[in-house]
Amino acid sequence: MARFELLDPSMAAAGGVVAPGADILFELGMRCASGRDGAVDLVAAHMYFNLADQKGAERASFYRQEVAEQMSKTEIGKALRAARQWLTLH
Repeated sequence: MARFELLDPSMAAAGGVVAPGADILFELGMRCASGRDGAVDLVAAHMYFNLADQKGAERASFYRQEVAEQMSKTEIGKALRAARQWLTLH
């Protein structure tokens, strides 16, 4: 159940869920980028890599750039807005 709360930035603070650290955010980015848990979601992957980078994950910046190369400017904007929204909740 907590997994879904973490994957949905609007639900992440619901129920007292603690904000995940850099490693967890990086892993969520990898899952979204690879489609390990379903369809590939580059917007969510970019968001999680961005958040992981801000928290100090060393490889997150590289993967965020890799994902961004496959995205439109509109999608990147959506990912950046989602990251800002996530930060306001945490």
